[in-house]
Amino acid sequence: MRKLLFTTLLLTLVSCEYLQVETKEEVINEPVIASVREKKLYLSELESVIPKGIAKQDSLVIAKSYITSWAKQQLFVQKAEINISQLQSDEIEKLVKAYRKSLYINDYKERLIKQQLDTVVTQEEIITYYSQNKENFKLNEELLQIKFIHFGNDFIDKKETIKKFQSDKEEDLEDLENATINFKDYHLRDSSWVTYEQVLEKIPPIRQESKDNLLKISKFIQKEDSLGVYLVAIKNVLKRNDIAPISYIKQNIKQLILHKRKLELIRDIEKKLIDDAIKNDIFKEY
Repeated sequence: MRKLLFTTLLLTLVSCEYLQVETKEEVINEPVIASVREKKLYLSELESVIPKGIAKQDSLVIAKSYITSWAKQQLFVQKAEINISQLQSDEIEKLVKAYRKSLYINDYKERLIKQQLDTVVTQEEIITYYSQNKENFKLNEELLQIKFIHFGNDFIDKKETIKKFQSDKEEDLEDLENATINFKDYHLRDSSWVTYEQVLEKIPPIRQESKDNLLKISKFIQKEDSLGVYLVAIKNVLKRNDIAPISYIKQNIKQLILHKRKLELIRDIEKKLIDDAIKNDIFKEY
């Protein structure tokens, strides 16, 4: 039903010429939406670029835009073909052939890699790689471990919350965790590292604090703005050129290990390809 409706819609937009397309199985009528000399734009191609469920008017806009774009491309190609020299044409054809070969080879390699690459990276492998390459993981920005709470200006338990936030007692921390539903935002036990810029973004009024002060371990900082009250504790700080903590770059290390495996696998695939070709008398050197 949708296809019939869409076809009717397009017929109101442009005149369709019906051409017979020969196939081995049958002869079908394929609507032609536009043409530039012998090049034809068929309905099936146009339908493929129209999102499903889109409004009628939007379909018309997209269809008209695609037809115009298609026509421009065909006209430029045909003009270029007429005005290009034989030498340039031969050179382009060489590039096209080389690119086609590259696409085939890369697609084949990627399918082999997908089938054969071991993508499991253990924690032990990550630790070993980190230990052996620490100098490659120097920070280019400051990192902080923080604890913070953000609550509104009308928060009733403000004094009690500040007292418990400053406390080192486990029971006080548990009380804060039980009250998190009343906070606008919080970060209590998570030991993850965040950048200096992320801290400024999450806690805007802390910009009032100098960078030097903020990059020091501090048990308690209180800031306020129109959005509420922010309680902050700077638990740990790492500065530029310090070695990044393994927890912060764990995913990067995993990707580096997988990349190394991929390169080794490609070398193995290429070696086996040559060896098999020589063994089966397919590849010969003279």
